Amino acid sequence: MKHSASRELYEYWNRVRGAARAPHRGAIEPSDIRRILADTFILEVVDREHYNVRLAGTRVCAIYCRELKGSNFIDLWQGEDRSAIATLAAAVSEDGAAAVVTVEAKTGRGQEVAAELLLLPLRHSTGERFDRVLGSLAVLERPYWLGNEPVERQSIASLRLIWPDERPQWGRRRSDSPVAAEQPAPIPGPGFAKGVVAAIPAPNSRRRGHLFVVDGGKQ
Repeated sequence: MKHSASRELYEYWNRVRGAARAPHRGAIEPSDIRRILADTFILEVVDREHYNVRLAGTRVCAIYCRELKGSNFIDLWQGEDRSAIATLAAAVSEDGAAAVVTVEAKTGRGQEVAAELLLLPLRHSTGERFDRVLGSLAVLERPYWLGNEPVERQSIASLRLIWPDERPQWGRRRSDSPVAAEQPAPIPGPGFAKGVVAAIPAPNSRRRGHLFVVDGGKQ
């Protein structure tokens, strides 16, 4: 993770969840992450096309020059990137993965800024479903115009999925223990932005949620 806000939020989330796959919403104390609170947000998982913003920090809202609460997070993206971010959000909310995304954002006047997006699963209800997403969005370098010119378009430059409790079999050696590890860089599929996992079955693959994991590879 490139940004300190992403690293701090992930470390906090990982500590609070303990042995669980994801922490409960009530376990997240804003005062514990006060240094990065302005860079964080919480989404309500409605379905695969609707992730409604419940809370958004001031620095997150400043990127778009508007209040994001009540809006659909997926609507911040267009075209193939919209489909890709919906697939990525499903991996977080359905499979319990963590996701790190490098975002290239642009204003209507052509000003550009790079940011890092982190998505982490949360539980709000008492069931096994991950019905909330805890996230952060922080610019890698803060330009002078940020907060005065809204970002109108953004695209995915790169992404990584992290399986906190289980490294996919095809990405580990026999000697590896099942500890937190990043999934190797995925190969893009048709209709997906560069670097996005394609939910397309392959030989020696097994289904994990809505994704396919390919067994084998370097052992």
